[in-house]
Amino acid sequence: MHDYVIVGAGSAGCVLANRLTEDPRTTVVLLEAGPSDRHLYVHVPAATVKLFKTERDWNYATEPQAQAAGRTLYWPRGKMLGGSSSMNYSMYVRGHRADYDAWAGRGNPGWGFEDVVPYFKRGERNQRGASAYHGHQGPLWVSDLRSVNPLTQAFVAGGAAVGLTQNPDVGGAEPEGIGLTQVTQKKGRRCSAAVAYLQPARGRRNLEVITGAHATRVLLEGRRAVGVSYRRDGTEHTARAAREVVLSAGTVNSPQLLMLSGIGPAGHLREHGIPVVQDLPGVGENLQDHLMVPVICRCPEPVTMSNAETFANLLRWLILGRGPYTSSGAEACAFVRSRPDLPAPDLELILVTCIYRNHYLQPPPRDEHGFSIVVVLLQPKSAGRIRLRSADPLAPPRIHADYLSDPDELRAAVDGITLARRIVAARPLDRYRGDELDPGPACQGAPALEAYVRGHCESLYHPVGTCAMGCHPLAVVDATLRVRGIEGLRVVDASIMPVIIRGHTNAPTMMIAEKAADLIKAPAPVSSAPVR
Repeated sequence: MHDYVIVGAGSAGCVLANRLTEDPRTTVVLLEAGPSDRHLYVHVPAATVKLFKTERDWNYATEPQAQAAGRTLYWPRGKMLGGSSSMNYSMYVRGHRADYDAWAGRGNPGWGFEDVVPYFKRGERNQRGASAYHGHQGPLWVSDLRSVNPLTQAFVAGGAAVGLTQNPDVGGAEPEGIGLTQVTQKKGRRCSAAVAYLQPARGRRNLEVITGAHATRVLLEGRRAVGVSYRRDGTEHTARAAREVVLSAGTVNSPQLLMLSGIGPAGHLREHGIPVVQDLPGVGENLQDHLMVPVICRCPEPVTMSNAETFANLLRWLILGRGPYTSSGAEACAFVRSRPDLPAPDLELILVTCIYRNHYLQPPPRDEHGFSIVVVLLQPKSAGRIRLRSADPLAPPRIHADYLSDPDELRAAVDGITLARRIVAARPLDRYRGDELDPGPACQGAPALEAYVRGHCESLYHPVGTCAMGCHPLAVVDATLRVRGIEGLRVVDASIMPVIIRGHTNAPTMMIAEKAADLIKAPAPVSSAPVR
């Protein structure tokens, strides 16, 4: 018996495990389905793609996407201590002020921008020091890039040449413009949620961490969560919670686990023979993600990541914490508006210092140098859903992403490709510009470019929203992150975001957990929010 059972040792779960066990009287067990993060590739920022489709990746795929040429899209998700923060691209980008104000505007008091900034700051140890929007005393190292690629500098200068504002802090109060990103690294090594939060807490006697523990259902007594059943080494085990069960399993697995436990859309649960405990039609709904499409060019200069994997560069990283091994390849970005009348950016352009085709899974031949400008749709109107494949907790759920179901998204993507081409054509990139490989010079005009988007778009790995916070009929949790109609159960991860942010999801997920720790520690009300 522990006070709290946390499911998932990812970006949110590691934060919660640390913060809740700061009180030595509070006991916590943290369940993680995957292994530890003890692997060289986890800690080398440049090795992200080497973790794809391994035992440390859930290796999900969407259902065939009708508006994306019928393709299934690959969704890597971290399956290890640190979760996706142990295999992401390390970019620290919070999102726009309007995103969080929109959360508050949807019936979630305490989640506006000014409300959440203190929680971003509390977690942050920013290399640049403390400021109104950055912290310097937190556990998460946020650092400037240690070895900036000359292509990256040319991209920023090229954006300025076509009229974009240079922004020295795209992860700060105002992300609009173009600039280098800061990264979640400590001296050139990945600083995941496991490194920042879990490692310092592992020595506490009131924290138990169990890896290889695949949660199968939440244990309920009536309408109260009392524990979690999990499978480890082929055997079923139980972790009991005296106070609360907290699901931090992520946008895919948290709604799956709720549905397996009888909490979700009643009709769907009955289809799979699952007894309905609480009819919550919003579980698994509201799935939002950032879709991206690349503009790819050859590079006549041998400066890209194509030949970065050398013994000399490994030694440079090991000894000095510098060189291309410190880079994920994504070092700069631009936040822009596809139309001047928009209130905030709806596009992000990311410079990737390699040929970024099919997520590096089919890398170009060694010494074939190139670069990519990835166009990201920041504010998709399309929303999909997570559904059970079966009642088997080990079966991957069905991911209905419903990408590009709104025609405005195609228009914005074409606008982004046009801007990317303008940046490539700018004088600062003269030295690095080679032939355009994708979409290719023959691909011109809206119809051709729209077809290219449908055939080449991929996920940027930012799924959110499937246990949305709010007070409307499809809300799954309230503003204190309690599951509606169930006692002793919360969801704390990216799935609670009611609207996807105009940024990257790792930093806000840790912010959510920082705030949730305070909410959990607060005196509990008599009952959770009623279902209306």
